Amino acid sequence: MSDAHNDHGSLIKTPKQLIAAVAAGFIIPIVCIVLLVMYVGNDSISGAGSEGMSPESVAARLRPVAEEGFTFRDANAPKQLQAGDAVYKAVCAACHDSGAAGAPKTGDTAGWTARIAQGYEKLVANAVNGIRAMPAKGGNPDLDDVEVARAVVYMANQSGGKFKEPEVKPAAAAAAPAAPAAAEAPPQSAGAPVASASQPMASPTQTAQNVAPAANTAQPTKVSAEVGKKIYDTACVACHGAGIAGAPKTGDKAAWAPRIQQGNETLYTHAIKGFQGKAGVMPPKGGSSASDDEIKAAVDFMVSASK
Repeated sequence: MSDAHNDHGSLIKTPKQLIAAVAAGFIIPIVCIVLLVMYVGNDSISGAGSEGMSPESVAARLRPVAEEGFTFRDANAPKQLQAGDAVYKAVCAACHDSGAAGAPKTGDTAGWTARIAQGYEKLVANAVNGIRAMPAKGGNPDLDDVEVARAVVYMANQSGGKFKEPEVKPAAAAAAPAAPAAAEAPPQSAGAPVASASQPMASPTQTAQNVAPAANTAQPTKVSAEVGKKIYDTACVACHGAGIAGAPKTGDKAAWAPRIQQGNETLYTHAIKGFQGKAGVMPPKGGSSASDDEIKAAVDFMVSASK
């Protein structure tokens, strides 16, 4: 029995063995931690001893992310012409998708056959200059003729045509540099007074007094109601005559009442600059080349007929 008891006894027999065991319990974990830290931190540092952290390298790595979703354009660079389908979706689809105002629907071969037979040049000329209810350039005067031609080709080819994309002509050579400023000064007329030692120049106050009466003689001309009706008949009636594309029909008091309440200045601004409504789009000046005063007169005509 005594032998069995001794076999299961503690391994620590003396105080020295106890101290060694306690010291090992502290030292061994510390050594393990130090070795683990050294192992983890032994990875090579990216860019160390190279140009990887230089400003140029960092900018090159960030550029794809920094430019994501942005398009940088040089304001002095030539205008980037839109493709035909892009122009169609932005300008032409309002009428040519639904066939509004007699516009041939894109994809309707029967409606386009006679027009395609007129030829490419005729179709483009009609689109650029306007025809019947079709405003010039679809009501967007900012479009380039080439962009309009591309839209025409897109619609015609979607409807049975086989036109080729228009070629873009190279830009004309830049004009010769202007002459020096001294040469640009207009010569004095024979009857103009010349300042001399014996005849001093007139003072700014005297000059202003002499010029003021001439400036006041110019009076703004008011456009007549007849001109307003003429502009309406040529530019506005295509949509406002039948009330299509979300345009309030001329004479429809219920449709015009909330618009009239906005005031004439708001109506003038929408007609001159264009307006995006819930049911349609009003192109600037109805796609016409009329002056601001003429457009205002056309608005006055429609308001008067719709009260």
